[in-house]
Amino acid sequence: MRTVVVLDYGSGNIRSAQRAVARAGAQVAVTADRQLATEADGLVVPGVGAFAACMTGLTAVGGPDIIAERRKGGKPTLAICVGHQVLFMAGIEHGLRTEGCGIWPGLVEQLHAERLPHMGWNTIEAAGSSRLFAGVEAEHFYFVHSYAVRRLPTAPYRQITWAEHGGDRFVAAVEEGPLWSTQFHPEKSGDAGARLIANWVETL
Repeated sequence: MRTVVVLDYGSGNIRSAQRAVARAGAQVAVTADRQLATEADGLVVPGVGAFAACMTGLTAVGGPDIIAERRKGGKPTLAICVGHQVLFMAGIEHGLRTEGCGIWPGLVEQLHAERLPHMGWNTIEAAGSSRLFAGVEAEHFYFVHSYAVRRLPTAPYRQITWAEHGGDRFVAAVEEGPLWSTQFHPEKSGDAGARLIANWVETL
């Protein structure tokens, strides 16, 4: 059975992610142990709340280095919500800039929409050759956020999935090599989210 670590760095919603991945057929552990997180077949990096708080917690357990080591070694990682956001260069919340992991060049900023937070079900514009969204390209996914990456340079090795809220377009998911991430919560997205997680588990 494939092993998955859900990285425990003080962020909430960890148990929901654990259950969702276990239902996809993986053996799941919730831990901050660096060796286990680095060597597992798959790593899930969850995240809820503020960018700065999540980045502080992630750094405290060596998360940026764990993610970088897995990426270099070609080991699959799935980041969710603020876990997705901290992969980018920086986040700006309430006028405060916090440096992220710097893996991707985007900036996390407040959405330009009349109604915030963006909370509820929404469709996505899946990347043409997405493996993550295979079979669920036309489905709805559950979002809860006020901040997102609104610009991300294209690259031949990077698959970008987009979504829109209040007329503002933002990055809903990224697939680049072994590192995949979603702005929405697949573990809260019903059957579509379960299929998406299964798609990821199948790559382990």
